[in-house]
Amino acid sequence: MLLQQNWVSPHWAWQSLGKSFLLFVFLMLQTADLEARRGHQFVWKTGHWGRCIGDCGSGGVRSRAVWCTHAEGWTTYHANCDQKDKPESQRRCFKVCDWHLELFEWEVSGWDRCGLVPFAGGEVEAGACITAQHGLQRRSVRCLQKLNRTVVANEICEYFTPQPPAEQACLVPCPRDCVVSEFSGWSECGTGCAKSLQHRTRAVIAPPLYGGAPCPNLTESRACVAPACPLGEEEHAYSLRVGSWGECRLPHPRDVDLAGRTMPDFGSDSGEQSTSGLQGYKPHHRPGEVEIGYQTRQIRCVRSDGKNAVLSLCVQDPAPLTFKSCVIAKDCETSEWSAWSSCSQTCGWGDLAPGFRSRHRSVWSVAVGAGKQCPELEEREVCSVGGKELLQPCPRFAWRTSEWKACQASLLLDQQDPHHHKHVSLCGGGTQTREVYCVQITVELGMHRLKEVTRPVDGKLCLGPAPSASQLCNLPCPSACVVSAWSAWGPCLPESCQDRQGRRGFRMRQRQVIVDPVGTLAGCPHLIESILCEDPVCYEWIVSEGICVADRGKCGPGSRMLKAVCKNKKGEEVPHHLCSELPRPEVVACEIPCATDCVISEWSPWSPCSHSCSSKNAEGSQSRSRSILALPAEGGRACPPDRALQEHRACNGHPCVHFFWETSPWSSCSKDALVTALNATINWSGEAACGVGVQTRKVFCMKSSSGQVTPKRCPESIRPETMRPCLLLCKKDCVVTPFSEWTRCPTACQPGNATAVKQSRYRIIVQDAAHGGQACPDTLYEERECEDIPICPVYRWKTHRWSHCVLVPDSVRQGVPGHSEACGHGLQSRAVTCLSEHNDSADVGDCMRWAGAMPALVQECLVPCKDDCTFTPWSKFTACSFDCESTRSRRRSLTGRSRKRDKCQNTEVYPQVETELCPCEVFTSQPHGNWSDCIIGGGTSEPRLGTRSHGDTKECGEGVRLRAIACYDTTGRLVEPSRCSSSGYIEESCTVPCPFDCKLSDWSSWSPCSSSCGPGVKVRSKWLKEKPYNGGRPCPKLDLKNQVYEAVPCYAECHQYSWVVEPWSPCKINSEQNSLHCGEGIQTRKVRCVSTAEDHGGETVPNALCDQAEMPALMQKCSLYCPSECAVSDWGQWSTCPQVCDPNIMQTRTRQVLRSSVNTKPCPEESQMKPCILNQNCFQYQYNLTGWSGCQLGANATCGLGERRRLLSCRRSDGATVSMQLCQRLRLEKPVQTRSRCVVGCAVDCRLSAWSAWSQCSHTCGAGGQMVRGRSVVLRAAGEGRPCPEQLAQHRSCPVKPCYSWLLGPWSPCRVQVGLSPAPRGLLGAPAAGVDGKNHRGTAELIEAAARGSEASLWPLTALGGQCGDGLQVRNLTCVVHDASVSVTSKPVANALCGELPSKESVLQLPCSVPCPGDCHLTEWSEWSSCELTCINGRSFETTGRQSRSRAFISQSPENQESCSGQVMETRPCSGGKCYDYLWKTSLWRDNVRTVWCQRSDGINVTGGCALRTKPAEVRHCSPACRKPFSYCTQRGVCGCERGYTEIMRSDGFLDYCMKVPGLEDKKADVKTIAGKNKPVNSKMHDIFKGWSIQPFNPDGKLKMWVYGVSAGGFLIIIFLIFTSYLMCKKTKQHQSTPPQQKPLTLAYDGDIDM
Repeated sequence: MLLQQNWVSPHWAWQSLGKSFLLFVFLMLQTADLEARRGHQFVWKTGHWGRCIGDCGSGGVRSRAVWCTHAEGWTTYHANCDQKDKPESQRRCFKVCDWHLELFEWEVSGWDRCGLVPFAGGEVEAGACITAQHGLQRRSVRCLQKLNRTVVANEICEYFTPQPPAEQACLVPCPRDCVVSEFSGWSECGTGCAKSLQHRTRAVIAPPLYGGAPCPNLTESRACVAPACPLGEEEHAYSLRVGSWGECRLPHPRDVDLAGRTMPDFGSDSGEQSTSGLQGYKPHHRPGEVEIGYQTRQIRCVRSDGKNAVLSLCVQDPAPLTFKSCVIAKDCETSEWSAWSSCSQTCGWGDLAPGFRSRHRSVWSVAVGAGKQCPELEEREVCSVGGKELLQPCPRFAWRTSEWKACQASLLLDQQDPHHHKHVSLCGGGTQTREVYCVQITVELGMHRLKEVTRPVDGKLCLGPAPSASQLCNLPCPSACVVSAWSAWGPCLPESCQDRQGRRGFRMRQRQVIVDPVGTLAGCPHLIESILCEDPVCYEWIVSEGICVADRGKCGPGSRMLKAVCKNKKGEEVPHHLCSELPRPEVVACEIPCATDCVISEWSPWSPCSHSCSSKNAEGSQSRSRSILALPAEGGRACPPDRALQEHRACNGHPCVHFFWETSPWSSCSKDALVTALNATINWSGEAACGVGVQTRKVFCMKSSSGQVTPKRCPESIRPETMRPCLLLCKKDCVVTPFSEWTRCPTACQPGNATAVKQSRYRIIVQDAAHGGQACPDTLYEERECEDIPICPVYRWKTHRWSHCVLVPDSVRQGVPGHSEACGHGLQSRAVTCLSEHNDSADVGDCMRWAGAMPALVQECLVPCKDDCTFTPWSKFTACSFDCESTRSRRRSLTGRSRKRDKCQNTEVYPQVETELCPCEVFTSQPHGNWSDCIIGGGTSEPRLGTRSHGDTKECGEGVRLRAIACYDTTGRLVEPSRCSSSGYIEESCTVPCPFDCKLSDWSSWSPCSSSCGPGVKVRSKWLKEKPYNGGRPCPKLDLKNQVYEAVPCYAECHQYSWVVEPWSPCKINSEQNSLHCGEGIQTRKVRCVSTAEDHGGETVPNALCDQAEMPALMQKCSLYCPSECAVSDWGQWSTCPQVCDPNIMQTRTRQVLRSSVNTKPCPEESQMKPCILNQNCFQYQYNLTGWSGCQLGANATCGLGERRRLLSCRRSDGATVSMQLCQRLRLEKPVQTRSRCVVGCAVDCRLSAWSAWSQCSHTCGAGGQMVRGRSVVLRAAGEGRPCPEQLAQHRSCPVKPCYSWLLGPWSPCRVQVGLSPAPRGLLGAPAAGVDGKNHRGTAELIEAAARGSEASLWPLTALGGQCGDGLQVRNLTCVVHDASVSVTSKPVANALCGELPSKESVLQLPCSVPCPGDCHLTEWSEWSSCELTCINGRSFETTGRQSRSRAFISQSPENQESCSGQVMETRPCSGGKCYDYLWKTSLWRDNVRTVWCQRSDGINVTGGCALRTKPAEVRHCSPACRKPFSYCTQRGVCGCERGYTEIMRSDGFLDYCMKVPGLEDKKADVKTIAGKNKPVNSKMHDIFKGWSIQPFNPDGKLKMWVYGVSAGGFLIIIFLIFTSYLMCKKTKQHQSTPPQQKPLTLAYDGDIDM
């Protein structure tokens, strides 16, 4: 109201209220703003969590960003958002580190079943399915901690490996309907007039799958047509329905005392008042005893329509039994559970199987009658491994090896020549072995550290292949020391040049070591020899002569200045004062010939000494000479006489005996007190870990001819040292593993009389002792007897006397007519107790465990009735003779009144004598299986366990092969093979051929070197002795002479032989007429070839051994200058050419003028020159290498490391090989490598371990069992060695031991028991109570009866008439012997051979039901269908198939037909299934109708399986319908016209109308029309012939082509007939034979008609 007034107020009022209005609007906006905040327009937003940072484990932290945003998306202050809802920005996390990899893992479950994928609507697609539908299957994926299997966050495992997928696509086959077979034939109807039904059934072949349609009804019924019942005949039939036996009850207390026969008095409290009839009667009894009661059943009479009738209409004689004795059911009683045992796994590691623990309980009393059987007596569960009970990690195992043993070359040599002599030093390729064993490695808990326990364990615990236990190796071949030739003897030197007091010195010669010795105890021979000499000189003046200078003029006497230099014996210049004591000549007189003087040449060099030493018979001498060069003239100085032209002197005057120092080998390195003190101060080249020792040796002075002499004879300065320091080799103690654990003693108890069981342990040498270390122990294997092996306790069952026969109480029996007498079948019981070894009472469970099955507590008994025949017990069987065809018998006789009854005298019904064949102890054997492999040294005897083979087992030669036998008795039953043969085998000798290798001779000796100077070849050879056979090692490549050669390079020193020349003879002048005897002449000299060898130095040898090309000249021209002629000296040596030959460089030689001429005749030339021409007077030299030789081994090696060589020689540029000194003088660069290492592959034969012991037989009994033994490859074959055989295992068949097993017979048909017939005790009424409450005793007697072939009925016969109701199915259980093969039939034997009954299969009775007339009942199960796989497009979708069977419901009465319903189906998986296709099949059309059915691809007709959408039509309709006049639907499904009409078609292919065929008479047409109208439209005959009926006109009115053809054919026939008639009417000739000639015409005519 106020607002309205404001609107109409004057202007001044508005101005006064304006400010208030603005304030109000502002407050409203603020309020709205606050409301907007509360209205969630500001919300918290968060980012992604970051990575976990921090320490490893659970102490990590991860964070994320948090911000406040408006609903429109913009960011604002945190204060605008509600602080209570603020998300956390940090959280704790598990920081994953690399070492966590061992602690966590993904756990992945198996895939679930494939399910259809729902679409957007939430439902699975319901469209048409062609082959399969898309589906999805899932599985769970979790990250687990390995140690306690707890679930952790997935991010931890994702740190190492990506998360496995939890979903995957899959295929679901299309829904498949239930598939059933065709119906069987209809059952037969009854013959009477009663109403009945007949039925037919079908079976399920394949169940509905993947949502397919369920199975249809398996039964069809229809009423039988029955005639009307005549007067007086019943419309119904009657049957006796027998009910099931009721519960077993105890008699009423008042019946207990009636006859004293019902049951024993079990306790003193039997007089206790009962409160409610039978239920109150509970007598106390001792455990192990049985209560016997009774049970009853009802009997009714039923009519064929299912209604009850008066019993008198059904009862027959004898009356059905409605009562019997039985055993009161008593459940099994057990003790309480024991405590849980300790866990079977005492450790845990990774994903090992979990441990288990168990607990037990024992049986106090067994089940009796139909009581509840004993439950499981043992219970197991997985041990708890989580939480506090952290298990220690389980040990790991790994292979370990000892160090390699020493390399042995003899092993390979043994393979090639097992009978070789033990060589002194074998070398080269060999083998070495080591021990391989398995050790345990444990992980210390909490420490990521492995601790190794070196104790060896069983090799089966180590995974993976074991390391190799042998390998090839190389034993270095010893090589002897090689030394050079002796040098020349040196000058005579004193012992010391500083001390020259003595007058005695030594001359020495030496040689060098060329090849150091390897692997030999003997070192190198002595390298220095000495001889005693007199007047030793250390220094001497070396004088060089100057030019002769005449004293007066140019000729005549003069003097020659001498220049002396002081040198030591090495040729080095030394200070002059060292030679000061010796004379020092300075001037020597000389003479220059004058023009008339005789001229004599200079002295030649001294010749070589004739002997290297002086002896009594020979002294060394040498000579020199000079010759007359020019004759003197008159007045000149005359020439000296001839003897003055030669000089001789003694040389090598020292005796032929030399001395040298000989040393013994160095002793072993030993400690020395002085050196030990030295060790403290000196570090021995960094290797003083084990200290420095001393080696010593003895030194002797030896005389070359007589042995040891005084040391004074040898120079002291070169005396070898007698002591040297050496490194003490570190001691290596023997290292052995600890002993393995003792082998386990048996935990199961042993019989008291068992032999002592032993346990053993062993240890392995890992490192052998060396260098004085501690030796290995002698004991590596220990054995001892097991202690505290439990002895099996002895328990036994004690059976007490049977009670009297207990019958049904009189009060029950007397209510049934015809059963007033107290006789017939009953039960009797006994007590069974358990006794210990000392006859003390024990628990039942102990006897059940140790004494076998419990004896029966109850058995059937018979109280004879007055009219029964009674007999004495059977006597024992008579004795048997040894004849196999003899018999034995036993007897019984009638007792009491039975002896007077006629029926009892009938021996066919009541036999009094039983006869049977005696057991025959004659056996025959038959071979079984194939022959075994040929066994060498292993026959049937088993090797002792634990014995090790040393590799010397035979692999070939004589052996045996075995064939198993089967042993049979005279009845053809299999018995133990030991009855026929002690071993169970037939043995036959056999031979495994031994392989023989190629045999070659030993190497011949080496041939001489093919070259006398430089490199050549020397050869040796082997020849074939034996060829290889039986797979032996093949021969190397042989030549035509069956030899193999080996060539190696050799080197011959170029100066082994040299030419030695004697001085030239005097110059012989040619011209005899020359009176002055001067001028040109000839001089000769002798040349001989001498050896330069040390031991034969200077000996003359045949000239052929020296190089003929270098042979010096034997003759040369010479000049004897005439008097007063100019005389010159002989030519000097040619100057040397440079190393690089150049023809521009000249080679010169000179000579001197010795005497000038008297006249002016010039002197001959003093110099000559010639150019340096290559290979004439100038040569170049270079080192030359031969090719590499083959790989050369040591003398005693056959393979392994060797050496190949190439030789160095000096080659001249013209190709000649010259002395190495020529190249050495030029200091040419030598090639470095002249030797290299190489390997000759060892031909290693395969080495195998010894055969293992034969395994246990693969079958405990029966045929087909195999025993196997094997061997392994110890050393693989290598090179050309004999390869490993393919057969590393040998098999042999086991002796055929008999198999004993219980054989269950087939179930009998269901039979209704009416009366008690002769049945086995324990099977009728209550079962005899054994260990498990089942009928053991009855079964055994049943089997005995079956084995005896008794003709008496073993089971109750079905009662006469149409009895129905509850009955029994029974089956036999027989002990049979067989050999486990399919083909051989089983034969029954004594039950004791089969042992205990199989508990699950000992059910020999099953309740069943025989349907009464009018009842609904199920048929028997159909046969299992064939195994079928689920397939998509012909390919299997599943690994296992399915097969089905079914039971149909049958109604026998029309009145109960509606109430009968239900059917049963079973499906089970199967293997080996097939894919089947289901296809629609159709019959031929018949009046536009055909049959359509479904057929499986194996030809079986079925219902279901074929897709309904593809089902062909069963009735054919024309579309559109045929409504034109004279038209109908044809077989092809289109409209056609009747006979007499032709179709006129439209352009779209459909019938337009039917047009009458023109040219036909109206009458005929009418007739046809009438006939066509009266004829059914869909006549089949019309349909068939319509397509080719005679219609000459096309729909357009033109004639059809076939009309023209028929006209032309008819014209030709007419012409033919006219021509034939002409020939027949023509006069025939006499000689023509008409019948044969007409025959072709007839044939031709017939053919024409056919056309």
